[in-house]
Amino acid sequence: MSHIDDEGRAEASAAVNALPAHVAIIMDGNGRWAKERGLPRSAGHRHGVEAIRRTVRAAGEMGIAHLTLYGFSSENWSRPESEINELMVLIKRFVRQDLAELHRHHVRIDVIGDEVGLDTEIIDLIGEARRLTGANRGLHLTVAFNYGGRGEIVRAARRLAEAARQGAVAPADITEEIMAQHLDTAGTPDPDLLIRTSGEQRISNFLLWQLAYAEFVFSDVMWPDFGAPELSRAVAAFQARERRFGGLVARSVV
Repeated sequence: MSHIDDEGRAEASAAVNALPAHVAIIMDGNGRWAKERGLPRSAGHRHGVEAIRRTVRAAGEMGIAHLTLYGFSSENWSRPESEINELMVLIKRFVRQDLAELHRHHVRIDVIGDEVGLDTEIIDLIGEARRLTGANRGLHLTVAFNYGGRGEIVRAARRLAEAARQGAVAPADITEEIMAQHLDTAGTPDPDLLIRTSGEQRISNFLLWQLAYAEFVFSDVMWPDFGAPELSRAVAAFQARERRFGGLVARSVV
């Protein structure tokens, strides 16, 4: 027979019922959403911005502490120039129009990714958002922009290599914890839950280090239709799972 002792039962219950502290989302499906409706891809991106607003609001109301959105990957530069230009306009408009409201709701904004080669106006907007909201203690909203997981790990390795060259750290002393401190996400807990919309089931070079023990939920809903109900369903699916982190929740006794 098998059983869970009192301590194990309490641990299992906590694992099953806890709200994820950090939710990461791959926002996918804008183009297909538009195509199904006979609209240009730009329409899908515009409605995708509305989905961002709904989801950020819902995450804050649910009490989620950290929300990371995959806004623009380092691979997205291969898209048509006209689409990239439209995306850049939308990103600038979102920051200008929504920054004050996010600040009023105590949202702290951060951006991760490679700033090399970015438009100076976007870099300035990123800096403004960080400065204005840096002391806020509400939802921590991180946007991955011009971001790729492999590139992030390479940047961290370069920082560590430079630290080792200067004698600040010995190569033999480098641990997972030290590596994490040199990632773009340093100081932010790893995601508990990853959501990807539009039915695709891959992580597309997103948070490769940080997602090691995250729970994955793949939603068939395309990103422009995503909002509070879909976020709640994904969180409920997360809460119904037992997170073992490579160990055992229950022990069997014969």
